[in-house]
Amino acid sequence: MTTPEVSRPTVRIRYCTLCNWLLRANWMSAELLSTFGTELDSVTLVPGTGGVFAVDVDGTPVWDRATDGGFPDAAELKRRVRDVAFPDRDLGHGDVRTP
Repeated sequence: MTTPEVSRPTVRIRYCTLCNWLLRANWMSAELLSTFGTELDSVTLVPGTGGVFAVDVDGTPVWDRATDGGFPDAAELKRRVRDVAFPDRDLGHGDVRTP
């Protein structure tokens, strides 16, 4: 008897290569993987240009540098990913629910 495949969220981080934001994107991916681990299907880094730094979960935007103003800190990004992918999950003592 096999266990049914459970769909897990996919996170995509688009970053500007001309701005040298690979390290920032990589750091954010490591933060997300350390928090959500195997609950995520994948965290994919997608190179781009034009000053892009955007994060989405299964196509739902959670952060965009152009509209959100700058870059998220790790805690804020984790909250936003959680709110879309795992709304019932507790992130621990520093967790602040967004309305």
